[in-house]
Amino acid sequence: MRADGKRVKNLDPMYTLAPYFMRKRSDSQNAITVAVPYENVHNYVLDARKRGYKFSHLTVVLSAIIRTVAEFPELNRFVVNSKIYAHNELKIAMVVLRPADNNPSMSKMKFDLYDTVFDVNDKVEAFIQENNKSTSNTKVDQLFKKLVSCGPLVRFVLGTLRGLDHIGWLPKSIINLSPFHGSLVFTNLASIRTNHIYHHVYDFGTMGMVIAMGNNIDTPKMKKGEMVLEKQIPFGIVMDERLADGHRYAQAFARIEQYLKNPTLLETPPETVNVDYEFEGLSERFKSEKTKQKEAKKAEKARLKAEKRAAKKQK
Repeated sequence: MRADGKRVKNLDPMYTLAPYFMRKRSDSQNAITVAVPYENVHNYVLDARKRGYKFSHLTVVLSAIIRTVAEFPELNRFVVNSKIYAHNELKIAMVVLRPADNNPSMSKMKFDLYDTVFDVNDKVEAFIQENNKSTSNTKVDQLFKKLVSCGPLVRFVLGTLRGLDHIGWLPKSIINLSPFHGSLVFTNLASIRTNHIYHHVYDFGTMGMVIAMGNNIDTPKMKKGEMVLEKQIPFGIVMDERLADGHRYAQAFARIEQYLKNPTLLETPPETVNVDYEFEGLSERFKSEKTKQKEAKKAEKARLKAEKRAAKKQK
């Protein structure tokens, strides 16, 4: 078992063999454009702000993606060394531009499969605030600086890391920092007024999908016998076809569209969640009783220490 996942078994023979036919992620990438009505998302954001919630369009979009991953576990799988694994966490990598700095910051956000749009909004805001500082020096930045400092040994060091990842021995500490290890990459190109693109998937790491959201587009639509222009949000999606068949992907993308047409569905936790394995990293609800007891004891010790400190101050 790898530090970031567990091998998925009982797959259709075709998908068990597919990673042997298509050894690289770049060999098996497919691309599609998914466009959803802008008005539905925009009106929801405006209504939420009237209710006191400062949602962004990004928050709503990510919430729809996360909810879809909770229903379609295939979207949270990855292939390494011709074997298919299920991620034991749900992490989305995203690039954040720093003010007055040409060097963007790329890091990951961790989500819970039961997250609502309110939970996602809190996590996205915290992520952007942490990575959007002009003086920000994240752990990912520090890791990259260390790699660069290796000078002529960079190729050897990266080759070693790639080899360790290939056999499942890459340390969890590096996996946690690496922006190439996670569930998917999301890039908001609309924030820099750029059209959506089909961003390549990475052969290094475990990211099985890249979603690029671009500028709104006006799409001709027939409504009541008249041709009108409907503003839509376009997504360029590139995915690893070894993880699921086309029908399953189509169902997942249709589900994302359904949530974005009616974002109020994202305000409550999902009634059911489908997973390959119930990892604690995917949700607090998957924690074992043993883990819960350990955390309760730890919390109790912390409470007692705090009470002792408070008693000393009073003296």
